[in-house]
Amino acid sequence: MQLSLVLPPTPDERWDKAKQIGVENAVYHSLELGNGRRPSKYDELLRIVNRYRDHGIEPAAFEGSVPLTDTTRLAKEGRDAEIDEFCRFLRNLGELDVNVVCYDWMAGLRWARTSITTPSRGNSLTTSYSDKQMRRGPPPAVARSTTADDLWENLEYFLERVVPVAEEAGVKLGLHPDDPPTGDVRGMPRIINSPEAYKRVLNIVDSQYNGITFCQGNFSAMGADIPSTIRQFADRINFVHFRDVEGDPDSFTEMWHDDGPTDMAAAIEAYRDIGFDGPIRPDHVPTMAGEDNSTPGYHLSGKLFASGYIRGLLDATDPSADERSPVAESK
Repeated sequence: MQLSLVLPPTPDERWDKAKQIGVENAVYHSLELGNGRRPSKYDELLRIVNRYRDHGIEPAAFEGSVPLTDTTRLAKEGRDAEIDEFCRFLRNLGELDVNVVCYDWMAGLRWARTSITTPSRGNSLTTSYSDKQMRRGPPPAVARSTTADDLWENLEYFLERVVPVAEEAGVKLGLHPDDPPTGDVRGMPRIINSPEAYKRVLNIVDSQYNGITFCQGNFSAMGADIPSTIRQFADRINFVHFRDVEGDPDSFTEMWHDDGPTDMAAAIEAYRDIGFDGPIRPDHVPTMAGEDNSTPGYHLSGKLFASGYIRGLLDATDPSADERSPVAESK
């Protein structure tokens, strides 16, 4: 598995700290990094990719910053032009040997939380969601004219156009779950909110390149058994967001990676069982002492902690570890 971190496209202390803890794979996620840019042209991608590689860091995935908006999700004027741009983006990444793209189908309202200052262990801060509180706010205007059937129809149109290009380019797509994975948020439908929904997605175009970003926290909120669901989707998992929540789609709290309800070691065992060798990154970490909570869920200290935790689980479940141990050598 490619243990990865979201790293900015220009070097700073995050690059140094990632390499110091042994992480040498980057995820480019401009939205998480705060600039909102969606590079898609070859020359711009070339500079980003080479900058990582020139510093000994391999770009493992692009996410969040992909050229895909509600123009496509809601079938607005300009959809075909945007899909064409997305296809060029895939071809360009394929030319640069970047093999994973994460995208989502959350229209109108994106990642939703009702608190970004929920107290957690040792006075750290985490995020949480209350559907009851969320519904008191106004719905987006598009909610009045959008149905779940519309979103499914638009997703099918997108995948039928895009997956053959992804196959040709050698770039695997990973559809991220809706967050929160509920039926609607303020009246705006959500459709990628259950294992059954993913079965439907994967059947639209039956290809390994039409795959899943297995965001564990969302699957946990869905009520799915994480290890068995990993095995269920097997080689259609193209990217992993390693996180955990306590609660359900209507009310949940992000947890420290070692303190949630999911058996995280069993999850890693399941990834090993299916032969997953793609990027895996920590996601939605608590804000720790000395951090200003300006980017809740994404500050560095928690990600460093979670990376070490993942590394420990990987080592503990490594089937070749016994062969390398002094005890094994003495037998």
